[in-house]
Amino acid sequence: MSTRPAPPREGPSPPAPTAGLPPPAERGATVIPDRVVARIAVQAARAAQSRRAAVPPDRGGPVAPHASAAVRTGSVRLHLTMDLPYPTDIPRVCERIQQDVAERVAQLTGLRVGEVLLTVRRLVTADAPRGRVR
Repeated sequence: MSTRPAPPREGPSPPAPTAGLPPPAERGATVIPDRVVARIAVQAARAAQSRRAAVPPDRGGPVAPHASAAVRTGSVRLHLTMDLPYPTDIPRVCERIQQDVAERVAQLTGLRVGEVLLTVRRLVTADAPRGRVR
């Protein structure tokens, strides 16, 4: 009796059987604490702020973004607070930052981002000394 090799399959190969482990659906879930998601959101907001809003550097640079997160059943709501440059198209820049942060947080955590609320803490001008609000 002779056998021929099977034709190559497209796509990923099936996972190798795991001896003694329950099915994946019964193994549990990964829980990411709110504070960890908030830290990820801060890093994503900082990157989006520099890419989308080019806040001018003043003594010490802009105040770092702040974030809080509420994780519930596989989704997260984020609240960001950050500085933006003046003048700028605030609605457009805010929308792009919200999209960037939502995509990055979803990518890194696997959570669905339901909402990103963005509060502009202050508008920063190139000639404004630190702490001065315009």
